[in-house]
Amino acid sequence: MEKAMKVPTPPPTYGNFITILSIDGGGIRGIIPGTILAFLESELQKLDGADVRLADYFDVIAGTSTGGLVTAMLSSPDDNNRPIFSAKDINEFYLTNSPKIFPQNTGLLAPVTNLIKAFSGPKYDGKYLHKLVRGKLGDKKLHQTITNVVIPTFDIKVLEPTIFSSYKVKKKPGIDAPLMSDICISTSAAPTYLPAHYFHSQDHEGETRAFNLIDGGVAANNPTLVAIGEVTKEIVGGSSDFFNIKPLDYARFLIISLGTGTRKAEGKYTALQAAKWGLMGWLTDGGTPLLDVFTHAPSDMVDFHLSVMFQALQCEDNYLRIQDDTLTGLLSSVDIATKNNLDNLVKTGEALLKKPVMRMTTDMSVDSPCTDNETNEDALKRFAKKLSEERRLRHAKSAHGLGTASH
Repeated sequence: MEKAMKVPTPPPTYGNFITILSIDGGGIRGIIPGTILAFLESELQKLDGADVRLADYFDVIAGTSTGGLVTAMLSSPDDNNRPIFSAKDINEFYLTNSPKIFPQNTGLLAPVTNLIKAFSGPKYDGKYLHKLVRGKLGDKKLHQTITNVVIPTFDIKVLEPTIFSSYKVKKKPGIDAPLMSDICISTSAAPTYLPAHYFHSQDHEGETRAFNLIDGGVAANNPTLVAIGEVTKEIVGGSSDFFNIKPLDYARFLIISLGTGTRKAEGKYTALQAAKWGLMGWLTDGGTPLLDVFTHAPSDMVDFHLSVMFQALQCEDNYLRIQDDTLTGLLSSVDIATKNNLDNLVKTGEALLKKPVMRMTTDMSVDSPCTDNETNEDALKRFAKKLSEERRLRHAKSAHGLGTASH
């Protein structure tokens, strides 16, 4: 059994669940889910040994923007075909590199300088980020990820989402799959903050496809439904990985969805303010209101949809959304990468572990604590146990050639 456990985890056809990890966008606030992921991986290591990684347990890891970067860290292989990052290394990556990705203007003239930049181009040139990502990911391509990944972007030339899914490229091995570095740079290209990204690749017929991409957050800042959609297409298409699993059997999904925090509870804007805004007001008044709306609203809609669906199926314990909506001041920014702010984001993630699990009510009026007062830490321990059991079941059934799922 120990030898079998070291090979890649068998697909869902050998188990009871389809496991999904999803990580929202949010710039430097990626530190918050980074803290959560480190805790989850440490719990899995307590159960299955120090060598296990999150990619060993999830059939799909999905991420948008900063979440896409974390997805690449957790799933891109090193020379030994193991993840290049363990979850505990994610926050160190952010703490070390964020000040260089988002260098801060200081001094009395900083507000004026920032305003001029807002008119003349992106706030940051992205050069350090591009060099960093290419250095970490090298020539790794989408089809080489250790587990399946789903990373949304948005193509501004054709005005439609472009979803990078390892499921797609694995079905067509002739495709010149995009570099993971290009995908990460694209999904992180937040309008007004970082420049749009262009690259091209060849399709299975040898034709070149051009990509003109910006941050996936404008399409799916919370990519959980996108990941479910990619899995559903595989099931409908008859993939052997999902043998004997029905397309709409959502009770079979086991999902952890991680937000990067919002300042919803603080009340950031008012209708009286917004009524006076023109173009510049929507882009610059106390932040970037237009981008805040475009990212937070769809994320909440995804959570609402999944909360209702899992409650209707009476399997709400299969869906865990961890989000902190109490951020205030600089903590809610995506780019204020001062040491103090970054350290406070780490503390915010640690405090979030101790908070009760919150579920969106079916009328979408408020998030409410679960009736059993389970904390996020407790819930992650519960999920770690389920994930460990699922992995062991798959290895055992695969070893005996049992390719149908029991439920």
